[in-house]
Amino acid sequence: MSETAEKLDVSGEEHRSRRSGGREARRAMRAAPLADDIRPVRPGLEGGRYAPLSQNDLERIHEAVLTLLETVGFANAIPSCIEALTRVGATLGEDGRLRFPRNLVLDTIKRAARNFTLHGQDPKHDMVIQGKRVHYGTAGAAVHLVDVEKRVYRESLLQDIYDAARIVDGLDNIHFFQRPMVPRDIPDPLDMDFNTLYACVSGTSKHVGTSFTVRENVKPALEMLYAIAGGEENFRARPFVSNSNCFVVPPMKFAEDACGVLEACVEGGIPILLLSAGQAGATAPAAIAGAVVQAVAEVLVGLIYVNAIKPGHPAIFGTWPFVSDLRTGAMSGGSAEQALLTAACAQMAQFYDLPGGSAAGMADSKLPDIQSGFEKGITDVMAGLSGLNLVYESAGMHASLLGFCLESLIIDNDMLGMCQRCVRGIEVSDAALSVDTIADVCLNGPGHYLGHEQTLKLMQTEYFYPAVGDRFSPKEWNEKGKPDILQRAIAEKKRVLAERFPRHVPRSIDEKLRARFGDLIQLPRSGMGN
Repeated sequence: MSETAEKLDVSGEEHRSRRSGGREARRAMRAAPLADDIRPVRPGLEGGRYAPLSQNDLERIHEAVLTLLETVGFANAIPSCIEALTRVGATLGEDGRLRFPRNLVLDTIKRAARNFTLHGQDPKHDMVIQGKRVHYGTAGAAVHLVDVEKRVYRESLLQDIYDAARIVDGLDNIHFFQRPMVPRDIPDPLDMDFNTLYACVSGTSKHVGTSFTVRENVKPALEMLYAIAGGEENFRARPFVSNSNCFVVPPMKFAEDACGVLEACVEGGIPILLLSAGQAGATAPAAIAGAVVQAVAEVLVGLIYVNAIKPGHPAIFGTWPFVSDLRTGAMSGGSAEQALLTAACAQMAQFYDLPGGSAAGMADSKLPDIQSGFEKGITDVMAGLSGLNLVYESAGMHASLLGFCLESLIIDNDMLGMCQRCVRGIEVSDAALSVDTIADVCLNGPGHYLGHEQTLKLMQTEYFYPAVGDRFSPKEWNEKGKPDILQRAIAEKKRVLAERFPRHVPRSIDEKLRARFGDLIQLPRSGMGN
């Protein structure tokens, strides 16, 4: 090799080394942790840029709701519900239906709780629910766990709920954990309710949502929550669990057992998610606007109910109308119509200035595949852009609420980070317009922005980087063994489940709970890393 060739070869190696070193330095900078207030995405970003309903649409829906509540009302109220609602102005007709004068509805909306906090066991996970602040979380009652390695569905178990909770505990873009599965290995309703809650609050220090089958099952759960909080007063001051309450059987009937649960939870200091889940074309009108009208009417009755028991008790406007595939009648949670319904419900919550929660991300796909990706991405980002306060079902769910996948939690965490970046939008300021930066690069600099001060400053705070999503070049991808996102998620799930055993509930308190409740606690110590 000639001297000139050797110099060129050495120069090329140095250039490649500098380029590679710069790339690795940038990757290391991206991997460094950021303070919460400068992260590119974070809980509670302001949405509301997307609005499928006009102001006139909102007012027409509102008027239709008031008409329904005055003229149709609700059936099947239990005696304590009738007593509470007639006391505040509802009327009981000869047909047994409770009806609601519009002044009662409007006064309740005016006086209802708003701008409150849903607490985590750890205050860093507290969520301020107001305006158009957006938070993403899980929910559901799936009866299967998706085993992606075997490509099969098996019955979901109590251990799966705990495993899901501890995975979510370490995922930045999933802000709360409502139980996503039913423990099929626990058939007794009391055992199921108690152990579901125990697995959730043991697995994560984020806010937890749970359900109860009957009123009597609330009491032992409250005893457990008060003990974990360090006393009843402490829990009432910072309730870190909310009750997902299906108090209504669409269309326009009370669910008797759920009403008893609602009353017990309000009395015990638990915030209520007022959940109406009619299915368009089946238990709600097929017309999208009509499904919204019915859901809003049903939830407003729940709001009156809660405030009749305890004025100002925290309650979430949980309009959850679902979509049917009208060819078969099957639920279609990943549809475009579902995305529209959810966004419209978010607008109605904002119309009343009430804290809103609805569902998105309920993929019809059975596995974390391309179909799952586009269904979840479209429905979750539209929910966020609409300014929905609490986006339930947003991660992990498949088969229209029948299957839950732990690997999907990890993949969906990336997807939700991108959704939140869309929610955050574009900052337009003098600095962001970049006139001086463009002039500097064009007139004084190298003609590109790669090493510019502005680029280095914004690379972490302005841009979101996925954890398992693939952004390798084809060459890098080939060198790394051609990994796909599902393989990376499987490996990350196994790592987390082998290493992450939360201890936010002190062992001493857990021992007292096990001594107090004995065999009622069925999650074995071995499954919790003990």
